[in-house]
Amino acid sequence: MVDSTKKEAGTSFKPKALHKTAAIIMLSGAFIAGCATKEINSEPTRLYVFDCGAIESRDVSMFSPGVDEGQKKQLVNSCYLIKHAEGMLFWDTGLSDSLPPEGIELWNGAFQLSVTKTLKSQLDEIGVDPLSIDYLGISHFHGDHTGNANYFVNSKVIIQQEEKEAAFGEEAEKFGFSPESYHKLSIDNVQGIEGDHDVFGDGTVIIKRAVGHTPGHQVLWVNLAETGPLLISGDLYHFTKNRTYKRVPSFNFSKPQTLAAFDSIEAYVKETGSTMWIQHDKEQNAEIKHAPDFYQ
Repeated sequence: MVDSTKKEAGTSFKPKALHKTAAIIMLSGAFIAGCATKEINSEPTRLYVFDCGAIESRDVSMFSPGVDEGQKKQLVNSCYLIKHAEGMLFWDTGLSDSLPPEGIELWNGAFQLSVTKTLKSQLDEIGVDPLSIDYLGISHFHGDHTGNANYFVNSKVIIQQEEKEAAFGEEAEKFGFSPESYHKLSIDNVQGIEGDHDVFGDGTVIIKRAVGHTPGHQVLWVNLAETGPLLISGDLYHFTKNRTYKRVPSFNFSKPQTLAAFDSIEAYVKETGSTMWIQHDKEQNAEIKHAPDFYQ
């Protein structure tokens, strides 16, 4: 019986070599297809900024004890959406959309809070459903940062472990938290972290530990291809003057921890060449473009 796999005169037929060549071709094709898929999915990261209410402080010395006593100051509330190739992160949720434009009084008139444009309407404007958001990062659980948290029931919540224990414990109000503003969030969907956290695993969106304002306060660092690195402050500072003079609000959870957070975050800002956005700073915020515009 003739072995049909043997080389015949005038031919160079080698099945093993052919199989090897075919395998290389298939692997090459898979590699090319994979690269094409990656290219399609790797759109530049976008950052949207939203108007999430206004705050009037009737005595700004609450934020800087012994300084500017009895003076009023206008603050803003900001929220942020990061659209990354691997998902979406929403940062802070602002004052509740239920607040009226004329405002309400809080803390015996120490503050007036108002909302003139709802967060939900701004999300609708860019075609984003809160239920589609993958991750919710909250700098801390004061009510002006959790006001619309109940919109994000499908999101994995990423917070420091100390904040998780305080916010979902039996004495949340003791820390100045408002559980009714986030009562729809399931604790089973809350990830308590201890330190910094790389949200998408590529070093471009990092939640950074900065405790002191509350037990588990944190800030957000985002590195954008065109804009460059940004540090979004939470309530590390409330306005530029407090950053300049390193003043600690009278109602902070821990002054020593706050001062340590000042030092660690400022060192990181310097190391990375980042621009800091102070979330409540009205004057700085006026220079920042808001949704539907975006940064990338």
